Amino acid sequence: QVQLVESGGGWVQAGGSLRLSCAASGSVFSFTTMGWFRQAPGNQRDLVAIITRGGTAVYTDSVKGRFTISRDNAKNTVYLQMNSLKPEDTAVYYCRGLRPAGDVYWGQGTQVTVSS
Repeated sequence: QVQLVESGGGWVQAGGSLRLSCAASGSVFSFTTMGWFRQAPGNQRDLVAIITRGGTAVYTDSVKGRFTISRDNAKNTVYLQMNSLKPEDTAVYYCRGLRPAGDVYWGQGTQVTVSS
């Protein structure tokens, strides 16, 4: 059973930076895509960024130019570097892994709070 464990969340002032990490108990290379999603109170869970096995990254419009997703296959870890953070980025951030057969794995989430 693959487990995804997020870390790196916390509190930061607007304009600051945080880096989230998602460590997989198995090989991240086994996932077709790895991604970060976020969910603010009362909202649905939305896509932030995904990265394919080959390294192609896709971002939601609101984070383009501020966030960078990357993966280190040797460390079985996916990262989300978040710069120029805004209060509207406040949410619980979840890591997701998608297997070729369609199996989806989620981490437990990490809270990110950005104060104005």
